[in-house]
Amino acid sequence: MCDKHATTPSQEAQTSRRRRIWELGHTCHCPLVGVSMPIGTLRKLVGKVTGGQVLADDYEIHVGAVSECGTRNRLSELLQKELERRYAQVIGRFRAARTTEAVGELWQAAVAGGDVAGAFWAGLTHPRCAPELEERMCRDLHMIQHQAGACARADINRFNAVVEENGQLTRELAKMQQRSAAMQLERNAEQERDALALMQLRAQLVSRDSTIDALRHELEGLRGTIPDLASRERLVQRLEQSDERERQLREQVAELRRELAQAQTQAQAPARDEEPAPPAPIEHVIRMPIRLTERSILCVGGRSGNVASYRTLIERAGAQFAHHDGGLEDNAGKLEASLAAADLVICQTGCISHSAYWRVKDFCKRTGKRCVFIDNPSISSLQRGLEELAP
Repeated sequence: MCDKHATTPSQEAQTSRRRRIWELGHTCHCPLVGVSMPIGTLRKLVGKVTGGQVLADDYEIHVGAVSECGTRNRLSELLQKELERRYAQVIGRFRAARTTEAVGELWQAAVAGGDVAGAFWAGLTHPRCAPELEERMCRDLHMIQHQAGACARADINRFNAVVEENGQLTRELAKMQQRSAAMQLERNAEQERDALALMQLRAQLVSRDSTIDALRHELEGLRGTIPDLASRERLVQRLEQSDERERQLREQVAELRRELAQAQTQAQAPARDEEPAPPAPIEHVIRMPIRLTERSILCVGGRSGNVASYRTLIERAGAQFAHHDGGLEDNAGKLEASLAAADLVICQTGCISHSAYWRVKDFCKRTGKRCVFIDNPSISSLQRGLEELAP
């Protein structure tokens, strides 16, 4: 492997001076320059020596530098200086070794750690580096270079696979970015449409509120221009109530006519052969009950249009008449006082509120006051109720 030096082992063991690069064997120069000197730095050193730009490729520069290391010249001196500077720390660590075995242990530790560039230069130039150790170091470095080449090829394959995968991922990423950009544009357009619709709705709301305020002010102005508007509204309500009472009176008249026709039919049935008598007035058809002199009778409910007829009928019987509409128009709070003031009660259940009905029934039950409940608010039904109240 490496050339044997002219000095004997015993003489070499006595020296303490580190060897220079041109003092090493020629077979050591190739791995030393290839491993310990980066090609970029080597190209700069060659450029300094040649005094211009180096046009040779990396292999030619490597071969030329290896051949120049065999002798002491400007390039070998620059290489010696650069190696000493670059690996000064490793050289200091190897300087502590006093024997060949110690230098070998440091070299093995460097091989195990994977950092052999500086250790190879420090070990070869160490004063205690014996020829056997120098040859072993060259062998180890040779195998390391083989392993490094295999690892480099594997790394290249992995690198190529990673590059291909990276390219595929890059293309997929570009597609995803395009889709994302398109979705973002669509989302922005949708947001703009929503914002425009929201602005339109707000404008419509403001316009509606303004219209409402304007109409309210206009209505207030119109009300101010119409004299006695409140009185007119009350008159309209009274007119509606009068229409309702007229309707009830019409119904009452129709009912009285039906009762009259029924009474005439019953009167004519027994005396078909006799000459028919002229029809009697309504007040003669209704027979008066037993007189209820100095009694107060409260009539609850009934049609408002029949109140006058109720009063006439009860006063003819000698009683005092009192009326409560059952909570429809009169204050429901007055019902209790009216019930307490009356001696007898007639409750017309067909024209009374549910609340007034239950209050009348509860009051009469608690006080024991006589009360007659009639379903039909007609005059004849009231006549029958008075007959029931008679003692």
